[in-house]
Amino acid sequence: MSEILTERSGSVLRVTLNRPAKKNAMTSAMYNALADILNEAAKDDEIRVVVWDSAGDSFSAGNDVEDFLKNPPGPGESPQARLGNALLNFDKPIIAAVKGAAVGGGTTLLTHCDFVYAGESAKFQLPFVNLGLVPEFGSSWSLPTRSGYIRAAELFMLGQPFNAELAAKIGLVTRVVPDEKLLATATETAEKLAAKPSGALRAIKKLLRRSSREQVEQAIEAEAEEFTTRVRSAEVREVFTAFLEKRPPDFTRAKEAATATQGNKAAQA
Repeated sequence: MSEILTERSGSVLRVTLNRPAKKNAMTSAMYNALADILNEAAKDDEIRVVVWDSAGDSFSAGNDVEDFLKNPPGPGESPQARLGNALLNFDKPIIAAVKGAAVGGGTTLLTHCDFVYAGESAKFQLPFVNLGLVPEFGSSWSLPTRSGYIRAAELFMLGQPFNAELAAKIGLVTRVVPDEKLLATATETAEKLAAKPSGALRAIKKLLRRSSREQVEQAIEAEAEEFTTRVRSAEVREVFTAFLEKRPPDFTRAKEAATATQGNKAAQA
């Protein structure tokens, strides 16, 4: 069974995350598949709008932990970076329909969408700090730009869940709708957009994002550099070791491990 489904309806391409048993947690293969789909759609003049939704009761639980441990992002073009670049360069409207949990990348990827409709059940979370990691997909720039520094600091530094109403208030979500009307709302908007002059739509999107593009690219680059460092840190090792051992993380262990590593390096020097 494919983990990413696509369906054409006229000029609208529907892209569905199809891993409901895992809350649509994203694997490296899924990031690459989404990047390929968007890159192909960008070249297809018959496709004017993309609708992005999910199967099951969650939009996306973010990175699949087991896959992440096997394939942590490193220097160069990771699957996550490929998708980020595909979204950054996609010049046609993207509409997201979010229900249930949108965690980590399931939230930060939304900052690249032009319309985001959230069902009343939607719950967002940016738990990077809980994993010993940092934000991704340029969200360290885009979220504070939309919400203000104080709100972004609260969401990133505490990593607590927040509801669809707050997501709309801070500019992450276009509108909150009843769950049963979520896909219909996204589809209706897609059909309206598909009927507009496509050249004008693409020009408008380019102009709207012109002033932010450089900043988002710089944020993505800085995040990737910091992420690569963090993912190899003692804190992150403790988080994932604790996950596999089914216990709470103990960051005193991480501090002791880091101190021991520094001591060994000093002794070798």
